[in-house]
Amino acid sequence: MIAYWIILLAIAVGVVFIAEKMKQPYPTFLVVMGLIIGLTPIPGLGEIKSYVVNDAVFQTTVIFIFLSALLGDAALKLPFNELKENKKSISLLALLGTFLTFLIVATLTYFLLHLSLQEALIFGALMAATDPVSVLSIFKSMGLNKRLSIVVEGESLANDGVAVVLFQIAVVTTVLSLTGTLDAIFEFLKVVSGGILIGGVFGFIASRITSKIDHYLVETGLSMVLFYGTFQLAEHFEVSGVIAVVVGGVILGNYGRNVGMSDLTHEKVNSFWETIAFLSNTLIFLLVGLEVSRIDFLNKGWLIFTSILIVILARFIAVYISLSFDKSIPALWKPIIAWGGLKGSLSIALILGVTPEFAGRDLLLAMTFSNVVFSLLVQGTTLKKLVSILKIK
Repeated sequence: MIAYWIILLAIAVGVVFIAEKMKQPYPTFLVVMGLIIGLTPIPGLGEIKSYVVNDAVFQTTVIFIFLSALLGDAALKLPFNELKENKKSISLLALLGTFLTFLIVATLTYFLLHLSLQEALIFGALMAATDPVSVLSIFKSMGLNKRLSIVVEGESLANDGVAVVLFQIAVVTTVLSLTGTLDAIFEFLKVVSGGILIGGVFGFIASRITSKIDHYLVETGLSMVLFYGTFQLAEHFEVSGVIAVVVGGVILGNYGRNVGMSDLTHEKVNSFWETIAFLSNTLIFLLVGLEVSRIDFLNKGWLIFTSILIVILARFIAVYISLSFDKSIPALWKPIIAWGGLKGSLSIALILGVTPEFAGRDLLLAMTFSNVVFSLLVQGTTLKKLVSILKIK
């Protein structure tokens, strides 16, 4: 099994090298390469393809191995002062924007595509959030306005946890009622607040420990324990592991940095997580391409095309409504934020976790994968052009 991952990593690194030479976003190249490998009978790669497209392998790899590392790396580097300055816009997008996207997508797919209520709610939740893996990798390569980057990155990290909670609620919802809605609201508050609590407590503890030691290897190891430990602990108590990692990472990267990390330690810890995040990113996007190649898209063309239009429309409506309450966001930023609402590996990992016995699983798989691929191959490659047209510095 280790050999499989080494071969995939070698392919991924080679593709990134080519993408960098061509000055293009590497996630797009990796997805295309994954599609090519998945659809082409290449000698020697048959066993690898069979292994990595297994639902359990993909989901475990993305959710339990890569996601914590990527979230932790991003949260560790987010400056708290700038998050605080932009808390209004980030909160509006992450809470109101995510919920509006969920509501609009679920409503339109229910009435226009005639999905069942549960299918519509699940798909709405899958499309509600921007994927931090996709967003961070694309935006980092563009060198955008710092405040705009903070808003987009902050939203992608926060709304990720919100969407996961909505998905968990949607999976068990078969009928809407007042009691069910109230239960869902309480469940949402419990899962979010529980994640914040666990991330906050252990982020603070890890920060205090760093103040007692000055050894960058130990402190790097401590950050690993924090990110993976808080995720697992939060999931054990059925609260948001994603939110726990983000909160813990922000606290360690700001409070912990101030009270305990020397400049050398800070540099070494950041370098370590930057490397881990890069390797995780490259493998994830390659896996997305490989995974898409096995989905049955036959007789679903109209549903898929319409679902893509619905998701784009919902995102734009949600962004413009949410940011109408924050006059500090320039008008030209809004289309960038809306078009930059990329979908990615988390949506795929979540839908793969739905039991095969669920009647609408195949259709939801096809719609989810199609939206992810469109997001990465079309939105991801044209975002830079849109920034240029709008003259965003």
